[in-house]
Amino acid sequence: MLAKVISAAVVGLDAVPIEVEVDIASQGLPSFTIVGLPDKAVEEARERVRSAIKNNGADFPAKRITVNLAPADLPKEGPSYDLPIAVGILLASEQLKADISDALFMGELALDGKLRHTNGVLPIALLAKDLPAGKAGKKLRRIFLPEVNSQEATIIKGLEIYPVSSLVQLFNHLSGTQLLTPAKPAKTKDYFENAQFELDMADVKGQEKAKRAMEIAAAGSHNIFLKGPPGAGKTLLAKTLPSILPKLSLDEAIEVTKIYSISGLLENQSLVTKRPFRSPHHTTSHIGLIGGGTNPKPGDISLAHRGVLFMDEFPEFQRHTLEALRQPMEDGQITISRSSGRINFPSKFMLVAAANPCPCGFLGDNTRQCSCGSAQVLRYQKRISGPMLDRIDIHLDVPAVKIEKLTDNKIQSEKSLDIRKRVQKARDIQTKRFSKIKIASNAEMSNKHLKEFCDLSDECINLLRLAVAKMNLSARSYNRTIKLARTIADLENSEAIKVSHIAEALQYRPRTDSLY
Repeated sequence: MLAKVISAAVVGLDAVPIEVEVDIASQGLPSFTIVGLPDKAVEEARERVRSAIKNNGADFPAKRITVNLAPADLPKEGPSYDLPIAVGILLASEQLKADISDALFMGELALDGKLRHTNGVLPIALLAKDLPAGKAGKKLRRIFLPEVNSQEATIIKGLEIYPVSSLVQLFNHLSGTQLLTPAKPAKTKDYFENAQFELDMADVKGQEKAKRAMEIAAAGSHNIFLKGPPGAGKTLLAKTLPSILPKLSLDEAIEVTKIYSISGLLENQSLVTKRPFRSPHHTTSHIGLIGGGTNPKPGDISLAHRGVLFMDEFPEFQRHTLEALRQPMEDGQITISRSSGRINFPSKFMLVAAANPCPCGFLGDNTRQCSCGSAQVLRYQKRISGPMLDRIDIHLDVPAVKIEKLTDNKIQSEKSLDIRKRVQKARDIQTKRFSKIKIASNAEMSNKHLKEFCDLSDECINLLRLAVAKMNLSARSYNRTIKLARTIADLENSEAIKVSHIAEALQYRPRTDSLY
């Protein structure tokens, strides 16, 4: 007898439907074969499914069993096909009689029939909601998945999510003897309340200019490069940045959660509600940062999507790894090509880079003498290419904090909550401005958008012309200066970009006499 069960596979960031066909034939020697380009984990499902069926009181047929995972030309990986294969065998052997044409099954089986955590639930739930009626026989309306993953799937409305703890529990439900209760839809508003942060901007002593630059960067999602001696507070500033970032919208939260779901990094949370903060070490490999592998997975630039990618000791990263960032920084996505096909991962991140002025860190310091030779300094600073520096909107010198500010406890620094309110207002202006196009911040504007949303007065244009001549600005730097000025204007709730906004934006361009 032939049985068909609907499941799904995650390809890149999206899911595709998989039809699990199970045929049990009486002729021939007993065997259990899985076809349809399965990887090692899928092939090993034979032993897991066999033991799970036996240990849950059902009979495993001693016949010729063939399982086909269609479409057959799509590689299948992971243990999530255990449950649909087991259900298919129970149906094909006529131990179970049920109409499952409107249901999707996924989950890894333990040998005792319990269901274990499975990656990629959210993309699969989104697929089940949007899958046309013609592809699965009828419109899908039910998903059966491991109980531990159920809250992740309840974020998607319009589906019945059935948490399953064991194979026997699912058998009883489908046979009608003991029905499961669908999980309640998640109240997404509850997830976004009471966000807590480890660090606060009030913890940063001094560095008022740096805090202003961080506020502007947060408001428009601009890239920022912090340069200064060791101990000046560059790392602390970067780590406090999440506390002033605007809140994620629900659509952005779902985007980020999909990435973390397929990577297995959700860590017992069903929805990512705070903007990601990724801080890879400078020894991170090219694939670890960009993404890839035999079966491509997201790298740190995708895990930082809609959040912050902090790269401390920026010049210490391998040159080819840094250069690989250039295209994702421009396009907001990374394309990974393999012989089996091309996969796109989103990478709209905010880069925060930090570096010392020289290997010892004290070049230009008034109190400590630099011990580096000129050739050594030049070699160190040349590790970051001009095209990479050109893609960074804010270049900021972070000087050492004076001892007076460190020891004066009477100085009250502004709290992150107050800064975040201003940042949120500016981002709300941008959300309204870009409501009809698919961008979320000023940093994402193209040249076409600049003409539409950044009307400049003659005074502003004259100042920019002078800056191009004096500061040797490239066309990219020119456009990025305008985007930065647009963000500064939004922070002041100004509809028009003023000369003062252009002037402040130009202050954040690197000096012409600086290698950085």
